[in-house]
Order: sequence, then C-alpha cells, then structure tokens
Amino acid sequence: MNNRLSIRLAVIMLVIPCSLLVAFTHYPAIQALINSFWNNSSSRRPSRFSGIENYQALMEDDRLAQILINSTIYALGTIPLAIGLSIGMALLVNSRLPGTTLMRLSFFMPTMLPMIAVANIWLFFYAPGIGLASQILEVFGMPSINFLGRTDTALASMMFVAVWKEAGLFMIFYLAALQSVPTNLKDAAKLEGASALRVFWDVVMPLLRPTTIFVAVNALINAFRLVDHVIVMTEGGPNNSSALLLYYIYEVTFRQRDFAYGATLTVLMVGLLGLLAIVQYWVLNRKAHYQ
Repeated sequence: MNNRLSIRLAVIMLVIPCSLLVAFTHYPAIQALINSFWNNSSSRRPSRFSGIENYQALMEDDRLAQILINSTIYALGTIPLAIGLSIGMALLVNSRLPGTTLMRLSFFMPTMLPMIAVANIWLFFYAPGIGLASQILEVFGMPSINFLGRTDTALASMMFVAVWKEAGLFMIFYLAALQSVPTNLKDAAKLEGASALRVFWDVVMPLLRPTTIFVAVNALINAFRLVDHVIVMTEGGPNNSSALLLYYIYEVTFRQRDFAYGATLTVLMVGLLGLLAIVQYWVLNRKAHYQ
C-alpha cells in the first residue's frame, strides 16, 4: 500500500512541474516558431502562410543589426564584470573580518529589489545636474553629464545597473562553493610554499569552475532576458544606443502590433541563447572538477 502511494505521489510531483514547463516554456517556443512562418492577420484579412518572408525581413533589418551589436556589448561587458565582482564579494564575506554578516546583507540587498524599483533609483542617480553622479563630478571640478541622454554613455550606464543588481545573487553561489572547498587542499599548498594568490588561482579557482559554468549561463540568459530597466530608464534611446534584443521584441510585438515579426525575433533570440549556452558550457566544462 505504501509503495503504491509513493509511486502515485512521485507521478503527481513529476507531472505537475513537467506540465508547467511545457505550458510556459516549450509550447510558447513552438508556437512562436510556427507563427514566424505566417504574416499578420487583421479584421479584414486572415493570416496566411508567408514562408521565410519574415526571416528575409529580419536579414534586411538595419535596426536589428544595431540592436544585436548592443546586446553583444552588453553581454560581454556585464557577464565578466558580474562574475569577477561576485567572486571578490564572496571572498570578502567568507573571510574572518568583522561585520561579514552586515556585508552579506548589503551585498545581497540589490538582488531583492524589483528591477523597476532599481531602475527608478538609478534614474535619480543619473539625473543631470541634480543626481548623485553629477554631484560627484562637480566635486572633482568636472561638468555634469547626461549619462542616459548620450549615445556614448547610455548603454554603459545600463550595464553598470545590471552588474550592481546581479552581482549579489551570484555572490551567494560562489560563497557556497568557497565554503565547500576542502581546507586540507589549501593547507597542503601553503605547506609547499605557495602564496595566497597561488593557492586561490591553482587550488580554489579550478574547484569553482562548475559554479562558474552555472553562473555564466545564468548571466548570459539575464543579459538577454532583462528588459525592465530599458523601458523605465531609456526606452532604447537615444537613437537605439541602449536598445536590447528583448526590448526590440517587446516594441515590435506590443507597440507596433507586428506579431509575426515579433515571433521571428523570438525564434532568433531563443536560437542565439541556446547556441551560446552550449558553446559556453562546452568551453568551461572541459576543465571542470566536480569532485
């Protein structure tokens, strides 16, 4: 009787999450792929099969080329910075310095805030003339800068916000990994005369590689997934200098009501994320140590 209950419970616990996964992940992806081969419908004209016309339009979209460049710069800038900063914070809070509990709370606090709230906070920080950034520049005798209103600073300003928001979450993963590193390995390296830097680089870092794989893949997904701060802070401006791929999908689909082209852009984003995640995992996993 108990075995039957266990089997039923296991089936229920398996079916429910799998159903949610299919309903909210696989089905929308497949539906987007199907919709990308049809054109938009209207009240007077039904949708018709258009073949690869949407993909041809995608190849000829000059704005998309600029947005892909922005997304690449955004990912290449935020992922290494977030990982490096999170490792540094994890090493700091894992030390025996006083006040580590307060440091953990302060480092993790940005992660607990909604992205909309974070964007509004940084809007005040970047406000020209009255924001904290302008006040700091004035202290050093430098003129005020409209960080979000210039094409050469808007994207970098958004990247800084994303790193500030995400580093605390990644710190938690690295902190757990650091606390699981066997102390006898570090002690043996110290007995051999290795410096603290060599112990970290040759002993600790290889053991952190599985965590780095996990964090890097999640950071990559977040780099393409986050769109809230773009909507609140710049709306992709000025002149598309801070527009990212997901924001472009949102704009095309819900503002321009071009659902077919929005589905095509979604297929592009899913394909890019899948390909990049596979390459990233393959590159980082070659020298990973899981035991």
